[in-house]
Amino acid sequence: MKRLTRTTEDRKLAGVCGGLGEYFNIDPTLVRIIAAILFIPFSALVAILYIAAIFLVPNDTEADQA
Repeated sequence: MKRLTRTTEDRKLAGVCGGLGEYFNIDPTLVRIIAAILFIPFSALVAILYIAAIFLVPNDTEADQA
């Protein structure tokens, strides 16, 4: 079963975009570009969702242990 995790391999800030890229099997750079584009008109919402994902989505190393 595939789980959403924050990556430790392709990490820029907290690994959220890298983890989303791995989960959806797309390039994490594309996820980062989409997030940056969405940040312009929806800055507060994107920032809140990103920060929430940092605390709610486990690292891939933590998910392997569970």
